[in-house]
Amino acid sequence: MTDSKRDNSEGNGAFPGFDPKSVEPYIVRDPEAMAVNFARALENLGKAASAWLAPRERGEKVDTVADPMTDIVKTLSKVSEYWLSDPRRTLEAQTNLLSGYFGLWTKTMQRLSGDSAPEPEPVKDKRFADEDWQKNPFFDFLRQTYLLTAGWADKLVTDAEGLDEHTRHKASFYTKQITAALSPANFVATNPQLYRETVASNAENLVRGMKMFAEDISAGRGELRLRQTDMTKFAVGRDMALTPGKVIAQSEVCQIIQYEAATDKVLKRPLLICPPWINKFYILDLNPQKSFIKWCVEQGHTVFVISWVNPDKRHAAKDWTSYAREGIDFALDTIEKATGEKEVNAVGYCVGGTLLAATLALHAKEKNKRIRTVTFLTTQVDFTFAGDLKVFVDEEQISALEAQMKAVGYLEGSKMATAFNMLRASELIWPYFVNSYLKGQEPLPFDLLFWNADSTRMAAANHSFYLRNCYLDNALSQGKMVLDGKKLSLKDVKIPVYNLATREDHIAPAKSVFIGSQFFGGPVEFVVTGSGHIAGVVNPPDKHKYQFWTGGAVKGDYDQWLDEAKETPGSWWPHWLEWIKSNDSRMVPARKPGGAALNAIEEAPGSFVMERA
Repeated sequence: MTDSKRDNSEGNGAFPGFDPKSVEPYIVRDPEAMAVNFARALENLGKAASAWLAPRERGEKVDTVADPMTDIVKTLSKVSEYWLSDPRRTLEAQTNLLSGYFGLWTKTMQRLSGDSAPEPEPVKDKRFADEDWQKNPFFDFLRQTYLLTAGWADKLVTDAEGLDEHTRHKASFYTKQITAALSPANFVATNPQLYRETVASNAENLVRGMKMFAEDISAGRGELRLRQTDMTKFAVGRDMALTPGKVIAQSEVCQIIQYEAATDKVLKRPLLICPPWINKFYILDLNPQKSFIKWCVEQGHTVFVISWVNPDKRHAAKDWTSYAREGIDFALDTIEKATGEKEVNAVGYCVGGTLLAATLALHAKEKNKRIRTVTFLTTQVDFTFAGDLKVFVDEEQISALEAQMKAVGYLEGSKMATAFNMLRASELIWPYFVNSYLKGQEPLPFDLLFWNADSTRMAAANHSFYLRNCYLDNALSQGKMVLDGKKLSLKDVKIPVYNLATREDHIAPAKSVFIGSQFFGGPVEFVVTGSGHIAGVVNPPDKHKYQFWTGGAVKGDYDQWLDEAKETPGSWWPHWLEWIKSNDSRMVPARKPGGAALNAIEEAPGSFVMERA
């Protein structure tokens, strides 16, 4: 053995950057203590199983929806059928994978033998941030094998011919979910950091983790309520939703909140905010530093907010007509009683914006001109490019969902929360699963994740209408949606529109919002902001974060529009305020909640928002 070879093998274990002493943290020092803790962890896992079974045995929980695995197997079998139906294609697929494995094995052996090898590329995937994913030969080989296999599986879907667009979309989504779940980062024995921590603590981390796992299934009443933050550190009305105001009216589907003025003069047109009923309105009033509602009040708006009911079986038949009439129209009537004003500026967020757009088209049919400008925040009215949420929408899946909702009158909020988390599983599911249940770490308190976990149920008729008319049939942009017996056309909506999209949105993709802008009959100010569905919207000016883009007419290709648009650093809020004032800047003396006509029912944020799903 040459001196150079000897130095390499003795100093680096014949693997660049690998020190043989680095395996010491992986050696079990106290097998007896570890065995005891493994037994305790299994005991807690048994408690988790009991927490899952108990509500089903008592009849409190009925699993009426077909197992999601049925649709996964059915979808992926269509991909398999393509590759297995022709022996040549089968051989091609196998050869591609095996040649990749062989190349990886050869490269690993070369490094182990001390041959020079190119420096490994920096790891950009957060799952593999620990240095042993590259320094340790076993974990490095495992990581690269996983990434190779995941890429191969994704290519099988991409290259499969004869699949309809929806099936290919589902197959790609399911493949990504499966590969994300099977990442070696998600298992104790194949994650270097988890392995070291388990050895160092003699598996105490698993004892704590399985205890939390059982607690979270119990908290979810038979379903896993994934622990993303410390839910005990926050309370609505104490730590968030703090802007002063009064609930001044209430219907079966909502409460109307009017906020107290913070200026002597206010804009003549009141501002009505229509938030989504998927999650709760206080994302716009998270805390005084992040509150869009508080900022609007301080800029001289008289702000009214719809706080939607957290529905139960009593609301099963409440559909979009109900939410339009008993929600938006009820709010407009309330505003007129409280202020005497018949003209308002309206803001709709996400699905609240979609409902607002449909209601405006309905108003146009009825010559109702109470809403004079409308602002849409991450709102889709055309669902052609609605992103990965379309995976969950086809006739078979909707019918199964409707059967479940029929049994209880609503959809559990956890179902929608899981769907949203699955859009970014590698960020919103598996890191929390690993940290909580395998590392045994309590999550840090985070107000945004508290809000995200404060889920809402969906009334059966409302949710069915939404899925069928928007995601399945794309009826609103095609002029086929019917509300209260009237067929709607967005071309009838001729008032000024401020349409905000966020560049990294997984729920309402910017391209989808851009295309939707072209269906309105009046002038549209299309704006794109940095970040995603929440952070891009809730971006106070004093934080000096992100940026926004403005440009010309909304036509042609979205990417081209963005390339030619003007970029401005910071928050979009001041730009929007100037747009509002450009349409009507008249001022009047500040108003009190309810005015002379309405008495306060209770203090903001009201009781509807307190109802937990």
